[in-house]
Amino acid sequence: MAGIVSRTFDSADETREFTEGKGRLDLLNTEHGPVGRAVFEPGWRWSTHVKPIAGTDSCMASHVGYVVSGRMTIVMDDGETADAEPGQFVTVAPGHDAYVVGDEPCVMLDWVGFGEYAKSGA
Repeated sequence: MAGIVSRTFDSADETREFTEGKGRLDLLNTEHGPVGRAVFEPGWRWSTHVKPIAGTDSCMASHVGYVVSGRMTIVMDDGETADAEPGQFVTVAPGHDAYVVGDEPCVMLDWVGFGEYAKSGA
């Protein structure tokens, strides 16, 4: 194990594009598991731009992350709703939809849920 590892999402191990050019997921595979940076463009909605890729009725990924910029509303399958804003740490259980609020991309980092996110059958 290296004492220091320094990497950039601009040279990600994998990039997954969302449908209709509404953003992407940049993934770094680390010895501690995958870490992702997602850029959700204005107008992005999980049920429109990732559901066709995932093939599930709602997002079934757990998320543990940090909002770098932009805003997103998260809606759980049971109707619970929360807004994610810059500087916030968020955890989200499986079974949700989400959408970008406003005209600025929402950029999020995630340490738990992005390994299989926006991947066919995930």
